[in-house]
Amino acid sequence: MRPMIATAPTTSRNDFQAGAYQELKSRIHQDLLNRLNLDRLAEVKREDGEPEIRSLVEAMLDREYGDTPLSLAEREALMTGVLNELFGLGPLEPLLSDPDVSDILVNRCDRVYVERHGLLAEAPEVTFKDDRHLFRIIERIVSSVGRRIDESHPMVDARLLDGSRVNAIIPPLALDGPALSIRRFRTDRLGHQDLVERSSLTQPMLDFLRAAIGCRLNVLISGGTGAGKTTLLNVLSSFISDRERIISIEDAAELILRQRHVVRLETRPANIEGKGAIRQRELVINALRMRPDRIIVGEVRGEEALDMLQAMNTGHDGSLTTIHANAPRDALHRLNTMVAMANLNIPDKAMQQQIAAALDLVIQVTRMSDGTRRVTSISEITGMEGDVITMQELFGFEKTGLTPDGKVTGLFRASGIRPKCSERLASSGVTLPMDMFEHVASVNGAALPSGASRW
Repeated sequence: MRPMIATAPTTSRNDFQAGAYQELKSRIHQDLLNRLNLDRLAEVKREDGEPEIRSLVEAMLDREYGDTPLSLAEREALMTGVLNELFGLGPLEPLLSDPDVSDILVNRCDRVYVERHGLLAEAPEVTFKDDRHLFRIIERIVSSVGRRIDESHPMVDARLLDGSRVNAIIPPLALDGPALSIRRFRTDRLGHQDLVERSSLTQPMLDFLRAAIGCRLNVLISGGTGAGKTTLLNVLSSFISDRERIISIEDAAELILRQRHVVRLETRPANIEGKGAIRQRELVINALRMRPDRIIVGEVRGEEALDMLQAMNTGHDGSLTTIHANAPRDALHRLNTMVAMANLNIPDKAMQQQIAAALDLVIQVTRMSDGTRRVTSISEITGMEGDVITMQELFGFEKTGLTPDGKVTGLFRASGIRPKCSERLASSGVTLPMDMFEHVASVNGAALPSGASRW
């Protein structure tokens, strides 16, 4: 676990301008590096080394930088900034300690954007001194997980100790200097009722999905970047029985499975010599030898889609995965393309039959223009008609407009179609009221008459 980091006090710095602050912090930081035992410093935790560093910085401010007028708030901000440079990720630490920040996007050293509550905004108070300063922070991140970044390897994926995903790219590929993207890992896990309270879906939709997972339907979650696919996958996985053996496979470990009978697998990138990479497909194939009851693939991206479908078709019912797509039908097209990437020369119709036989539900998750995430469609795979996979939508979200303050309005609707899987649900001992599928609009699961108030 990364040690708790104190957030720097907020100060306007009317007199203490940001440029002067960065310059003074950089000078003190460099002076400290010249005086400290760096080998010992690398082994010391922040909470153990902070008192000694604070005393040393206080003495330096009084003795060597006494001609720089600082208020108490500015002094404390400078102290925290120096500590963050020594033990953490410098200017990023206040953002990493802010629970409302979900994404940190560094376009260049002096231009940082953050996402809070689904909305992006510039963070002018967070800057790096120059490109070298930003590059040092990137190096610190990637070296902590055994990766490297330089001109011969100018792109890297990594993760922080708390699980947050990191992507960095540097010149010559990044024209304006190093760029850094951090997708924060949520420590406050959302539960299924949280999704209902946040209007991400309705109670009948949640009840149906709980039943679908319980009776081992195979589910594909589709959505764009940042739409909430992994969050929904986490919630759905919580409905799996503790008696079942689960194998999870991810590129970067993000899933938080609450069950005890779980084996978590993660891919491995190539080493410095370009060897030793372990891809998702190899892990899926290996997982089939581990006697899984269910396989959860964090996201299908390539040829591993074929092995995932084969697993779903050969006794591993109830498996879950996600895919990048803008609509349920697009998700099936993308899945078809990924199967073709395996280069097995499978006829198109055979591919379509594999997909239709393997998948039961496709759930579409969408990030709205106001930053909210909603389940906009729950569709059921019903079979094949000729060479086309047939689907029917059971629940959907209909956007109706925007409020003056930019909030999305709309209605959740049941389609009125009785699910084909209802018999399978009943045979598994799950009984759902058929009126939950009646063609009505709803807010939080309550039926609305025509013309009722919307979201």
